Amino acid sequence: MPPSPEASSSPQIRCIVTSFEQEEQAADIIRTLVRERHIACGNILRSVRSIYIWQDKLEDTEEVIAILKTTSTMAALAGERLRELHPYDVPEILVLTPEAVETAYADWVAKTVQDHPVNFPCSSA
Repeated sequence: MPPSPEASSSPQIRCIVTSFEQEEQAADIIRTLVRERHIACGNILRSVRSIYIWQDKLEDTEEVIAILKTTSTMAALAGERLRELHPYDVPEILVLTPEAVETAYADWVAKTVQDHPVNFPCSSA
């Protein structure tokens, strides 16, 4: 059964998509953003092939993609912090609005990013 669309009382969720050269770069930055409560969680998609032009040269590289989940009210701040932490000169930072989000998940994301202090300790490295 597909998730029901967000009700007007449910928090509005945003997904931030970004790319990294290495998986550990992505994991380190995701951990920081979660500890600081800018995002509720992040997923890393391994080994994607990226083809693009950079400094007038055609590039064909392997990267990892990270999908970060936050609320609409935290998305700008999360994006700014991601930009500060990101190793790329011009990082890919796409903020997407899902068409539908399971209400319980949206509530968990909102509670995670808004109800806790910054720099929450992490239980694993």
